[in-house]
Amino acid sequence: MSSRHVQAIMVFMLAAGCCSARADTISVTIKGLVFQPAQTHAKVGDTVEWINQDFIPHTATARAGEWDVVVGANQSANQVLDKAGIFNYYCRFHPNMRGSIIIEPN
Repeated sequence: MSSRHVQAIMVFMLAAGCCSARADTISVTIKGLVFQPAQTHAKVGDTVEWINQDFIPHTATARAGEWDVVVGANQSANQVLDKAGIFNYYCRFHPNMRGSIIIEPN
């Protein structure tokens, strides 16, 4: 492939938006029936990873129904954040467990 072809492909990819800002993974630990940190910040496109260090399962359930992630005992689970806003969540099994994610536009 000639260098002109490579340059043309790179220009096309940039124009198409394929190389947008890199998404991050935000970690929230569950330990002792608590989400840590209780509040976190992210951007649209980021992934939140809930890491359950407890010996019992939990959920990370958005109050308005945007997601409902089950996190098994000593396991982790991920959710891609696709909408900006402030999202409060809780554990369906232990409703006193609460957290929030502030998701900013990318």
